Amino acid sequence: MRPDLEVADIFRSAGPTYRAAHAGHLSLHQLKVMSAIETCRTAALGGHVEACEDCGHWRVAYNSCRNRHCPKCQGAAARTWLAEREADLLPVGYFHVVFTLPAEIADIAWQNKALVYDLLFRAASETMLTIAADPMRTNRKSAVSPLSASSRLTASPASSLKLSASIGNWSPRSMS
Repeated sequence: MRPDLEVADIFRSAGPTYRAAHAGHLSLHQLKVMSAIETCRTAALGGHVEACEDCGHWRVAYNSCRNRHCPKCQGAAARTWLAEREADLLPVGYFHVVFTLPAEIADIAWQNKALVYDLLFRAASETMLTIAADPMRTNRKSAVSPLSASSRLTASPASSLKLSASIGNWSPRSMS
């Protein structure tokens, strides 16, 4: 069943205005993704006829864009991936932690990504390990390791730099 409103509907109605307002600021890749999502499962990509041999009922099925960013094409794959990641988690509560650098440092970080990102990851990791090891700050053991696999770094020249990490907290009782 088709939802009332899809990303493609929003792109088709507001996309031209958005692209015009952000001309020169959208990459070719971003424009291609928008175009793929807009044309996904429409006559623009062609289609085929599916017919029932028993009752003779037929319908036109339009081809998909197969773009990895398209919610129609990758919805099932995303749900499968998410279920697999959730199966990897311990049965405990998690906390989302964000480390942010001031916007004034964003330009420096944008020009020196490897150096600044390395410093940010090390500082964030050391901070979390120090806090987790302090019995005055927590009454449970924290499952904190140096930030890498479960962390995400986002940055743009006009914004501050942020490091997001998911940290799991557990106690010996929660494992039973």
